[in-house]
Amino acid sequence: MTEFLAAHYAWIKALHIIAVVAWMAALLYLPRLFIYHHQAAPGGEAAQAFVVMERRLLKGIGTPALVAVWVLAGLMIAANPVLLKTGWFHVKLACVLGISGVHGFYAASQRRFEQDDRPRTERFWRMINEAPFVLMIGVVFLAVLKPF
Repeated sequence: MTEFLAAHYAWIKALHIIAVVAWMAALLYLPRLFIYHHQAAPGGEAAQAFVVMERRLLKGIGTPALVAVWVLAGLMIAANPVLLKTGWFHVKLACVLGISGVHGFYAASQRRFEQDDRPRTERFWRMINEAPFVLMIGVVFLAVLKPF
């Protein structure tokens, strides 16, 4: 199995990057939908449209991409276990765990919006929108530069 994974490492890595892009797109757009949802009249037609959009984005793109990111990362680690011995990888992993935590928070918030609850404020969603992006910057620099 390890030989197969090593022989196809570049393909696995490419698919991993594609999944990361899809995941980040969902995580950067979902809070924008929450902001617009906040601005819509409770129980109104627009609010119901945002519920559908939020659910489809999270369940159709965000969560499948998250699963793909983690599965493909696991395959890359299985093919190249030396990654687990590098300091930069541990910091990168912590950043990815942080992004996964943000995803979980967004998923819980989406369920609250679906119940016509308005968790947090528009200002909060504008600020938290930057969290996955900042963590992703760290991930990219760590993965490319491998500083330690």
